[in-house]
Amino acid sequence: MTLQKLTILGSTGSIGVSTLDVIRRHPQRYRVIALCAHNQIDRLFDQCLEFQPRFAVVRDAQLAGELQSRLLAVACSTLVESGPEALVRMAELPEVDSVMAAIVGAAGLQSTLAAAIAGKKVLLANKEALVMAGPILMRAVRENGATLLPIDSEHNAIFQSLPNGYSGNLLESGVLSLMLTASGGPFRNRALTDLESVSPEQACAHPNWVMGRKISVDSATMMNKGLEMIEAHWLFNVPAEQIEVVIHPQSVIHSLVQYVDGSVIAELGNPDMRTPIAHALAYPERIAAGVEPLDLCKIAALHFERPDFERFPCLALAYRALREGNSAPAALNAANEVAVQSFLDGKIGFTVIPKIIRAVLDRTLVTPLLTLAEVLAADHAARRIAEQAIGELA
Repeated sequence: MTLQKLTILGSTGSIGVSTLDVIRRHPQRYRVIALCAHNQIDRLFDQCLEFQPRFAVVRDAQLAGELQSRLLAVACSTLVESGPEALVRMAELPEVDSVMAAIVGAAGLQSTLAAAIAGKKVLLANKEALVMAGPILMRAVRENGATLLPIDSEHNAIFQSLPNGYSGNLLESGVLSLMLTASGGPFRNRALTDLESVSPEQACAHPNWVMGRKISVDSATMMNKGLEMIEAHWLFNVPAEQIEVVIHPQSVIHSLVQYVDGSVIAELGNPDMRTPIAHALAYPERIAAGVEPLDLCKIAALHFERPDFERFPCLALAYRALREGNSAPAALNAANEVAVQSFLDGKIGFTVIPKIIRAVLDRTLVTPLLTLAEVLAADHAARRIAEQAIGELA
């Protein structure tokens, strides 16, 4: 058994915490080299004490100094660094085999790309990296011998349900389409007229999954599924027309692959992110994740329905962005991040989120994205337009 050495980008978030829980169960298999967080230094302090990484990274020098002092006071030898450049260095460390890319949003793009360029095994939990820079990231994986394994439960389920050695060619593989399942979030059955009064706390109360606030809001608007649809396009080389979203409130079937012979292969399990994390960490082996076995008799029934695009306009906007291509998905992601943060800050209402995104797509000049600099420029321009739209619509 070879010891796998890891950098965890986003260690204090829900994916990072779940990753460390799986690692905790297999100390003979995994060694944490670097833990990277934003500003939750209390949680990061505890993680450093338990896992004793060589490095820790936080947002800025002030937080780094505070954390370093606390670690030195308890004789912990972890070296604390700060800033985006430090995140990139942690992703590139020569001794690191695998990088868990779990920083939410555009902030995780550069370090994720750095891990791919360094030829690492990249455990991708940052869907925005592919949404913003799909062709650039996939090219980096191919050209540098990196391995890209999806952590989102939906993409991990599709990965497991596709033929072994899937080449990216649907026809040659006998695959007809992909089906992404969605819980429908907390407002699946709520009257449309009541959505204007939704509070951030209500939007963050996901019925099945434990997630961060931004991702929880994305689930409530179903933008999360739209971003996953774009991510699936890049991961599996599938056009939008062959990626279907199906609402499945129980979140037991995590996604499905439909074959040309009429077969449908699905991956099932309890809604716990430790399952796809354990799968990717140990791939192609299997390890215990601490997840309760699925009891189908207890569940008794599974339900499915097609999404209502009037209720979930963000999903329709994501399909539009993928069809427009080039810089449109990056603009979509930037607009969504700005709009969701404004909603969480109480500046706009819940139903204004898709209006902001639509305004950005309508006003954005779609251009090719060939370099990281062009991606970041498109992201910046879309954020500026989103802020203008908020001023008009708030």
